[in-house]
Amino acid sequence: MGATAAIFLGVSAYARSERAVDMLRYSTFLTVGILTAFALGLGAIFFDLPALSLAVSGMFILLMTGLIMFETQNIVRGGETNYIMATVTLFVSIYNLFASFLHLIGFAADEA
Repeated sequence: MGATAAIFLGVSAYARSERAVDMLRYSTFLTVGILTAFALGLGAIFFDLPALSLAVSGMFILLMTGLIMFETQNIVRGGETNYIMATVTLFVSIYNLFASFLHLIGFAADEA
C-alpha cells in the first residue's frame, strides 16, 4: 500500500512540474505496452507460467506508472475535459499498480 501511494504521489508531483518529460508523446507506446502486457498475462494464465506472470506484473508496474504520469499531465495541462473519465482512468491505474505489487509480494512469499 505504501509503495503504491509513494509512486502515485511522486509521479503526480513530477508530472505537475515544468521540467517533467512530456508524456503525451508516449501515448502510443503506453497503449501498445498495456495491450501486450494484457495478452502476455492471458498467456501466463492459460499456459501456467509463473515466471511470465511475474514479468507481466513488473511490466504493469512500469506501464501504470507511465499512465498515471500521462493522465496527470493531461489533466493539469488542460488536455482532458472529461474529468469523470480521467478520474476513472487514474483509479484503474492505481488499482492495477496495487494489484501488481500484491502479486509480486505474494510471489516472493511463496518462494520463502
